[in-house]
Amino acid sequence: MKHPKTLIAAMLLSFLCLTSCAQGNEPIVELNTNMGKIRLQLFNETPQHRDNFLKLVAEGRYDGLLFHRVIKQFMIQAGDVNSKDAPPDVQLGSGDLGYTVPAEFVYPKYFHRRGMLCAARQGDDTNPARASSASQFYIVTGKYYTESDLQKMQVQMGRSFTPEQIQAYMLEGGAPHLDGAYTVFGKVIKGMNVVEKIEMTPTGAGDRPVSNVVIKSAKIIRK
Repeated sequence: MKHPKTLIAAMLLSFLCLTSCAQGNEPIVELNTNMGKIRLQLFNETPQHRDNFLKLVAEGRYDGLLFHRVIKQFMIQAGDVNSKDAPPDVQLGSGDLGYTVPAEFVYPKYFHRRGMLCAARQGDDTNPARASSASQFYIVTGKYYTESDLQKMQVQMGRSFTPEQIQAYMLEGGAPHLDGAYTVFGKVIKGMNVVEKIEMTPTGAGDRPVSNVVIKSAKIIRK
């Protein structure tokens, strides 16, 4: 068992790295929502996802779209192109742009720790190559796991977590069951409090927020 001071120091280091350690040559995008601003760093090691996301932001594709799917202790999802001005009773989640982005798994370096930006996709039954949606993405909120939880998951998934993963899932939280199956292509570097506010908004059918959470605009801060 680690000493409490060691755990606190590890938590602080992980938080500072998540929020402040943006590489100088990696793009940054800002989502201005009606609940606040979220700043995202895009990974150069997932170039097809990076370039596609930047293209959509530059074209204004995300302006006016909703965070249409919100699940507490899991994630917040946006990018359904049919969500702009969608009536409250409309089921969302199927709107896309008619193409996919090939999977770019940089695992285990990038995994589903809290605050990671990931690409949504169709299920394995219709999408065995695990190609990503052209426009839909999610930001991980997740939950905390115990060491025992993670040991059981390793057996179920048939793979081992790295020490970094174990520490992150125990101290920060995340969604380890998605690791290696969905492309992680960026992270929140500012505005995680906004993500948390969105996560806590009341939801109705299809996990859609009762009150619309709107991406008022998206802009490139640094290419």
